[in-house]
Amino acid sequence: MASIEEINNCWGDILLTLEHPHCIMQGIQHPRKSPEQGEEAVVAVVEFLSAFTLFLMILTAFMSLAQLELGSNDPYSDLIDRSAVDGLDRLTNGEGWYVPYVDGVRDQANATEEWHLVPVTKLYEGVLQPGIISNGLLDLERIDALSNVSIEAMTGGLGLSDDLKVRLVIQVESSSNTSRIGQVLFDGGSDRATASTSSVASRTFISGDDVISVSLEVHDGGKAPKVLRITEISPRPSNGAPEWIEVQNYNGFALSLKGWSFERSGTAGSSDYLYKDGVIPGGGIALFSGDPNSQEIGNASVVYDLGSTGFLGVGSVSGLDDNTGRLRMLFAQEDEGQGSQVCKIEWTASSGILLDNTIVWNGGPPSQSGSWDVSDSPTPGEA
Repeated sequence: MASIEEINNCWGDILLTLEHPHCIMQGIQHPRKSPEQGEEAVVAVVEFLSAFTLFLMILTAFMSLAQLELGSNDPYSDLIDRSAVDGLDRLTNGEGWYVPYVDGVRDQANATEEWHLVPVTKLYEGVLQPGIISNGLLDLERIDALSNVSIEAMTGGLGLSDDLKVRLVIQVESSSNTSRIGQVLFDGGSDRATASTSSVASRTFISGDDVISVSLEVHDGGKAPKVLRITEISPRPSNGAPEWIEVQNYNGFALSLKGWSFERSGTAGSSDYLYKDGVIPGGGIALFSGDPNSQEIGNASVVYDLGSTGFLGVGSVSGLDDNTGRLRMLFAQEDEGQGSQVCKIEWTASSGILLDNTIVWNGGPPSQSGSWDVSDSPTPGEA
């Protein structure tokens, strides 16, 4: 058992340790970094972060140029996306050009960048790449001339695949003139209601005090839009004038008449006529006449002859029946054997059609009898 003296000595050692701890710990060494070593560590971290940031910037730029996306990609969707981007680039990177054909051969000597001055019927006799930029600015005259370009010509001119369709919208987004905001300068193309895949590419341009957007949608749906409508017919013209049919194009793009046909029937029999060529400008009016030379045309964009075929009459020769008859307009795709009805007009003796009366579409379903009214004021070319 420890003596009182040994216990006192032990407590003395403990107190000494508490008062002078460095005396006990002096044998343990703690290394300390110099200020120079700390600065080097900070510099190393900063250099690493800078290099990593630069790497991310280079990677982002590469992916943007390559138009890549993180995650899984669908090759077909990528094709549609690229078609929209490339198509818009062609449309908005220059003036465009037109090369006519002569005897089936491109006439390069008469190629022109002034495609917007070429008549609508001539644009189909050559190769067209539409462009709407002149001297680095949007050219409003070229935008107006887009109504002379068919959907097929636009698709081909922009280098798109034959199975792809387009819709183009050009409108004023902002302006110092508030009345112009939202004004649509052009709107035309195919309906994408049945499309499985679509993509939109857009650009904005400054034109004077306006900011104008150009949006090109590319999709894989929709057949050619059936937006031609008979708006007025003249089955009983007076004073030896020709019979005529007025048709309006309700699409912004020009529409080819290929695949469109007329069918008439009456007491004297029936007849039909299928168009294999021809075009109606976007928003334009076409007159189909028994005699284009004597036809009053109003504001019609084009006039087509249906007298030489015997489908429409002039003077004492009748094509459309005076008293009881029917006129139909049909449309058929290239792969369809029979056309589908787009418009139908029927009249009888009780319809009250007098000499120089016309039958006018009132805007209802164009194949229903209630959508047609008798008028005593003919207005050819004024739909």
